[in-house]
Amino acid sequence: MKHSLFLLYLSAITVLFCFFFLAGCSVLKIHPSLKDEFAMQRVPSYRYPEFSDDMVCDSLEYGISQSISYLKKLPSSRQFRFGEDSFNAIHMIKSMEYFLNFIQTRPSKDELNRFIKSNYFVYKSIGGRDGHVLFTGYYEPILKGSLEQNTEYRIPIYARPCDLTTVDLSLFIPNLKNKRIIGRYTGRTVVPYFERDEIEYKGGLEGKAEKIAWIKDPIDLFFLQIQGSGRIYFDNGKTINVHYDITNGHPYRSIGRLLIEEGIIERSEMSMQKIRAYLSEHPEEVRSILNFNPSYVFFKIEEDGPLGYLEVKLTPGRSIALDRRIFPLSALAFIETKKPLINGDGEIHNWTNFGRFVLNHDTGGAIRGPGRADLFWGNGPYAEIAAGHMQHTGELYFLVLKPSLLKML
Repeated sequence: MKHSLFLLYLSAITVLFCFFFLAGCSVLKIHPSLKDEFAMQRVPSYRYPEFSDDMVCDSLEYGISQSISYLKKLPSSRQFRFGEDSFNAIHMIKSMEYFLNFIQTRPSKDELNRFIKSNYFVYKSIGGRDGHVLFTGYYEPILKGSLEQNTEYRIPIYARPCDLTTVDLSLFIPNLKNKRIIGRYTGRTVVPYFERDEIEYKGGLEGKAEKIAWIKDPIDLFFLQIQGSGRIYFDNGKTINVHYDITNGHPYRSIGRLLIEEGIIERSEMSMQKIRAYLSEHPEEVRSILNFNPSYVFFKIEEDGPLGYLEVKLTPGRSIALDRRIFPLSALAFIETKKPLINGDGEIHNWTNFGRFVLNHDTGGAIRGPGRADLFWGNGPYAEIAAGHMQHTGELYFLVLKPSLLKML
């Protein structure tokens, strides 16, 4: 009887969870039932893009090596879907190694395109409703902090709370494979975890979570949570890398969208920098605006970083975050979009087209569907400016070695 009631309770929570999850995603105009085999389509060779790369090859070599490192830890039979096709981990490794060996010869643009046309299948993301992919950016914040709370450093960075639990719904309802909920175990049941406001202003975590570090500004903490990783410098010279561990299970809601809808910031002017400026100038509104997003991120300390979803180090300019439900993790990709040109005053004076090979190393709460991609820019002033302003459409392609060539390697 107790088991039946618990199962009924979980089913109710599942329905509510799915409702709020899909409602949160609807603002991104994503079709919730899209299957992974329809997320991208194989491109005939005569429609391949003109491959080029605006960065040095060294960073691409490093990014590919990180993907290979991840793939070698997996069972050889693990499948990776590219549209209607599927390839196992061994095929993925061979595909990566073959491409890596070729780019180490530092080929010309023409040689590169001939090589890909002869040896690789190319798949294109179907994009959003307009047929294009919206590219945004993220970066690694570098913040000053303290190991102890004081009048200057008063905002805690929390580790995972001891009462936070996850429930694998497939254990109770088999057709809910890969579905889970995050909540708080009360001793008799599981209830939704505390929202942002309850955590930051109502003492919800009192005695339940370790404070990894203390920083100065709640706005800095909010954007650290959005980025997912960061570096904290202490006055004693010590540095730690903090990395996303888990969220409180509540859906992500965009405060940027809120500020647009409220008429506070024009859509054409929206950027992380604009949001920061408004919050800094209106401290009385910080609580209500930040709490519009009930999602809250808990961190863990890593020896190195920043790390992506694959637990490999992200490569600046080469790692992207995509929807892991529909795109193959670790895969080699090619993007065409725009990047900012910065003047001597640190301001964007123009956006220019570029093409670049990237690796699918990460994922994100707001990165859902075939029409979204998030490019990791690294750290430093340019990375922060580029990540904060990037909202440009483009194209996303994936490359994988033709099966007929596998036996030859």
